[in-house]
Amino acid sequence: MKHIFQEGNKEAPVLLLLHGTGGTEEDLLGLAEIVSPQSAVLSVRGNVLENGMPRFFRRLAEGIFDEEDLLFRTKELNDFIDTAAEKYQFDRENVVALGYSNGANIAASLLFHYQGSLKGAILHHPMVPRRGVTIPDLSNTPVFIGAGKNDPICAPKETEELATLLQAAGSVVQVKWEQYGHQLTRNEVDAAAAWFQSYFS
Repeated sequence: MKHIFQEGNKEAPVLLLLHGTGGTEEDLLGLAEIVSPQSAVLSVRGNVLENGMPRFFRRLAEGIFDEEDLLFRTKELNDFIDTAAEKYQFDRENVVALGYSNGANIAASLLFHYQGSLKGAILHHPMVPRRGVTIPDLSNTPVFIGAGKNDPICAPKETEELATLLQAAGSVVQVKWEQYGHQLTRNEVDAAAAWFQSYFS
């Protein structure tokens, strides 16, 4: 997978950066600097194109995921992190995802399908990746969710359902609500940084 790796403090979690639809592996580098400037960074570009825009998995329509492709791409990403950990010599068990929109959805899918794939996750404007599945034990995997009360793509009830599912699997979930839509705000990023430091500093 096309990606950027930046060295960092070996003790700090590696930040796995996952962009939104139409983004690239460069989009969230500035967020990493705010959230954990000491961390190594593995920033990945999605392998799927939708009308020329990179994504991490296909969708059938707005808000309707291609579940078969989601499963395939989630495994692809998990395997890629395994390979990257060997190549770049970082601790595979010390990876925290930072994803926005489509990137947050694939990060949530990692949590839903691969136990131990992430040490924690910052999910900006995510949706529920799949329903009716057994989620692995997440009791040692805290999650931050940033959401907009007026988000036309990810309705508040979607955020609440995802938080409930993650909590039922044992995760400690913090939801940061903004009064905006699907855009990422500085307040939300600062809250994610404070959350990260409270768990991983």
